[in-house]
Amino acid sequence: MSTASGPITSSALRVDLAGVPLVTPMLTASGTCGYGPEYADALDYRMLGAFTTKSVTRHERPGNAPERIVEVRAGMLNAIGLANVGIDRFLAEKVPFIETMPTPVFVNVAGYTIEDYVYVAERIDALDCIAGIELNVSCPNVKDGLMFGTDPALLETVVSAVRAVVTRGRLIVKLSPNVTDIAVMARAALAGGADALSLINTYVGMSIDAGTRRPHIANVTGGLSGPAIKPLALFNVHRVYRQVTRSAGIPIVGMGGVQSASDALEFILAGATAVAVGTALFVDPTLPVKIAREIEQYLAETGTRHVSELVGALELPEA
Repeated sequence: MSTASGPITSSALRVDLAGVPLVTPMLTASGTCGYGPEYADALDYRMLGAFTTKSVTRHERPGNAPERIVEVRAGMLNAIGLANVGIDRFLAEKVPFIETMPTPVFVNVAGYTIEDYVYVAERIDALDCIAGIELNVSCPNVKDGLMFGTDPALLETVVSAVRAVVTRGRLIVKLSPNVTDIAVMARAALAGGADALSLINTYVGMSIDAGTRRPHIANVTGGLSGPAIKPLALFNVHRVYRQVTRSAGIPIVGMGGVQSASDALEFILAGATAVAVGTALFVDPTLPVKIAREIEQYLAETGTRHVSELVGALELPEA
């Protein structure tokens, strides 16, 4: 497939993400490209569907002690621990650059209490340069980080509380796969007022050094990302789309091990309106734009007028 240079102008790639127009269905995944300046020299933001920042919490966090990243077969474990500048420094230091970005920006918001989520979300929603909030209720590498993301009643409560103060931007809820039934959690997020869902976050995993008989990661466990989780992520997107969001008309941002246009198309066929690239950005920061161009070529080659025609178009065997 071709990856020619130049702006992406094809209307066939444009999608609507809960009322936010995107020039392509390709986004960056939270936690993989900072707050914007970090990838500005490598990635032309004009050709990106949307940019999702790393997490922002109420207070500045140094994160977990090293070692906190380790490569594993077909993926990566990370236990960064939500290291971030905190909301005050985010507003003072990061927002000026975000205001110049020529693409919609979503801010990932994390917290430890409902009050934390509400406080940060309300301050971010006041910013006209922010298209919406991605509510991180599913980070598996901080203490109690899965509490809100694994209890449907708590999830609905925190989403409802944030929804009450997010009156301008869109509210996306990022779901954890570390649950018995992700469809139950999706329904809880929608009941709380989510405009869209992003799934999935990382799986809890660990890696051991047989030589030292110690964990590779100081935190013992971390979040598994990369191509190893793609089949699991696809299944979760498929399940949530078929059981929850299709009838509700709620869009999904699919993610988990996306490395190619074929990967992205699989997520779209499974039910995702948009697709995010995360771990693969560490290998090739330009990948979301390359994938968008290859999807554009796929549409032309298959006689498909618009990428939205592919959303949920997976053909299942007859019962």
